[in-house]
Amino acid sequence: MSQERTSLLEFPCDFPLKIMGARHDAFAQTIVAVVLVHAPDFDPATLEMRPSKAGNYLSLTCTIRATSQLQLDTLYRELSSHPMVKVVL
Repeated sequence: MSQERTSLLEFPCDFPLKIMGARHDAFAQTIVAVVLVHAPDFDPATLEMRPSKAGNYLSLTCTIRATSQLQLDTLYRELSSHPMVKVVL
């Protein structure tokens, strides 16, 4: 039995990341800066923002052109450990 980790994704592919955090003036810009480190071809103009009903939280959807599972894993780890981020899906 193989111990290799396989991905269900075929790379490269468009991959949406949903990042949620407390509503803060610099939240979107901060998240875009993190995403651009790992996906330099990400176009910030494609960022989708949606506030929560009460307006306390902001949900961002960044669709990147993923080139590898390692890229996605590294980006996910950095986003999920960021102090402004509550959830990454």
